[in-house]
Amino acid sequence: MVKRVKRLERGIESLKQEIENHFEKIQDDISKNNLNRGRYHIKEIDKSLLNALELKIQILGIQDDFLDVYRKRLEEVKRKLKKES
Repeated sequence: MVKRVKRLERGIESLKQEIENHFEKIQDDISKNNLNRGRYHIKEIDKSLLNALELKIQILGIQDDFLDVYRKRLEEVKRKLKKES
């Protein structure tokens, strides 16, 4: 059981890092005016990464505010991307 918990904790940290990388790519795409690619990264975060993070947090039964923070950041980026369009 301890191995499973440690694996889930490492998985959560890995997902957080991957989400941060996608946010950086979104900012880079917006600055380069590559809006379609930015939308791809938004969908990747929204559809798969946040869902996976939420599932792992639920399995561990921990309280993690990062999920809410990432969702708020994603909404802000979506609004910013719409203004750029």
